[in-house]
Amino acid sequence: MPFRLEPERTFRHALEQPSNGVGPAGAKIGLWVCSGSALVAEIMAGSGADWLLIDTEHSPNSLESVLAQLHAVHGYPVLPMVRLPWNDVVLIKQYLDLGAQNLLIPMVNDAEQARAAVAAVRYPPHGVRGVGSALARAARWNRIPDYLARADETISLAVQIETGEAVENVEEILAVDGVDAIFIGPSDLAASMGYLGQQEHPEVIAAVERCLAAAQAAGKPAGVNAFVEATARRYIEAGARFVLVGADVAILARSSEELAARYSATGGAGTTDDAGRPASY
Repeated sequence: MPFRLEPERTFRHALEQPSNGVGPAGAKIGLWVCSGSALVAEIMAGSGADWLLIDTEHSPNSLESVLAQLHAVHGYPVLPMVRLPWNDVVLIKQYLDLGAQNLLIPMVNDAEQARAAVAAVRYPPHGVRGVGSALARAARWNRIPDYLARADETISLAVQIETGEAVENVEEILAVDGVDAIFIGPSDLAASMGYLGQQEHPEVIAAVERCLAAAQAAGKPAGVNAFVEATARRYIEAGARFVLVGADVAILARSSEELAARYSATGGAGTTDDAGRPASY
């Protein structure tokens, strides 16, 4: 049974479409999925967010757990992106074969590294991606006609700008054919600029906004991570097209702390009914 390709599941296509309505016009609002849990990924997929970042750089994820999360979110109107742990040709091949259509490559500092990432997502003669489509979910085990010839239609590549060196080279990175978008990581950027833990430092914000302006000039979309709402809105106004505004583990940590603190502040007891059960049950 033949399957059709799904170019609409790529960032390249999605950024041309209107938002689901949770963000300002033109901005895709995303959530980070770091727990490694397919169940949590599915909960996040149903939140109404436009996109999810399934992270393998700073999270307890493996090929198997990412595959389970791609399965879990597939039926939802949300766009999954997978961040790899490194710009590595073997890892890129493996995650593409899993069926990840949108990749984010961290720590890309110059055009040469960007070109290496592009080559890794393309089959020869335009790249170096290993050919294993008969074994791969990406091609639905050779059930997608002409997958090898048309694979580029189903893949979007974003590279991460997160060092001072990358900011200095951002125009050259954006000029690389095959880089569909850039994503700015203020945490590592702040650290590389000597402001560890100070993502809101004026010089860090200025560097982020420089990258956003460069992307606009190049005609390519740029995204950014911003958990502080005022900062996220500032970056959207400055031209960010897709923004991460929260993470599953952070939402769970802060919400559980708030709930526990609320009860601790009132002596630890919630309201109960006549049978001694919590009144909300």
